[in-house]
Amino acid sequence: MANILYLVHRLPYPPNKGDKVRSFHLLKHLAAKHRVYLGTFVDDPDDMQHIETVRGFCSDLHVARLEPKFAKLRSLNGLLADDPLTLRYYRDAGLQDWVDNTCRHQKIDASVIFCSAMAQYIDGISRLPTIVDFVDVDSAKWTQYAPNHRWPMSWLYRREGQKLLAYEREVAARSARSFFVTKAEVELFIKKAPECAVRVEAVCNGVDADYFAPDENRASPYAADEIPIVFTGAMDYLPNIDAVRWFVADMLPSLREQWPQLRFHIVGRSPTPEILALAGENVRVTGTVPDVRPYLQHASVVVAPLRIARGIQNKILEAMAMARPVVASSDCAAAVDAVFGQELKTATTPADFIAEIGTMLQDAERCAAIGKAARQRVLARYSWEAHLSSIDQYLPASNEVSS
Repeated sequence: MANILYLVHRLPYPPNKGDKVRSFHLLKHLAAKHRVYLGTFVDDPDDMQHIETVRGFCSDLHVARLEPKFAKLRSLNGLLADDPLTLRYYRDAGLQDWVDNTCRHQKIDASVIFCSAMAQYIDGISRLPTIVDFVDVDSAKWTQYAPNHRWPMSWLYRREGQKLLAYEREVAARSARSFFVTKAEVELFIKKAPECAVRVEAVCNGVDADYFAPDENRASPYAADEIPIVFTGAMDYLPNIDAVRWFVADMLPSLREQWPQLRFHIVGRSPTPEILALAGENVRVTGTVPDVRPYLQHASVVVAPLRIARGIQNKILEAMAMARPVVASSDCAAAVDAVFGQELKTATTPADFIAEIGTMLQDAERCAAIGKAARQRVLARYSWEAHLSSIDQYLPASNEVSS
């Protein structure tokens, strides 16, 4: 059992959005074999109630409060310092002091960094063996945003992509190993950082298929006479915002013409004003829900029309685990190990989505068969423990204990 410093940009609980799902299961994996010293942020007041739950996995825990509005303003200082704004956004003097004191007094054997921005806290600790879970190539995400915005935001997003890529390369070059969520993300990073090719590999996401499982006693949250089409995800996240706005504008009207009882449900925390403005007779915006499973289990079809997508989407895996038919954008679905057409439906254009959704709504038996096959794929391929065990070789063995 070794002493592991684990730094995460957001409290890894509850596992109710993509990054928190992955960071929580990584925490569980580390805590099962090592003493974990966790430094993290809370950026949602609702998460304060979960701090004690997280503490139960840790030998020590430091939680810094992060107010997104102030953090965004503070991050603009990066323009003067020629830094990525992301680093300034997640910079906190109290967390830095805790990291320094922990490394000084607890004889930390290795550090695990979740999200590139958290690597700044060990920049001055050269002796510390480190592995980094980048998850996605975040710099590429910022670059993707640029063409969809006017100046000055287009310039700002492009600049952030360039600056963050330089920092990602620096972090990967000095780390023992770096991980991304898919082979496609690994290949993209190697293309941008060829000097890091021998230091990176993929560690796929998993699904807690015992938790995300159909239950015949689980009540439906929908009206008896409606046909619910569902999207799940954090609704302050730009790719999710873009996805549901695209669906509402370019797909929902045609679907409603064919299926007047169809209603689109946007299920997820922190909906922005532009998402709330979509709510109406044909669109329901739930905000935070205590349990997403009823919304998935009783959905007629789950959609993931993401045009800006990095890595593998937990929302797809969770819906598949719930034995629901999913229609996902082709680029988004490409990261999923599934038989397209039989276990997961894909679409590229609005017409594709309309056709695929319509086909499933017309054939309940086919719909059920796709959902059943999807769950079997998750059970066979997406175990968290199987995926995360691949990081163990880069950490101190359990008998290498600091004295």
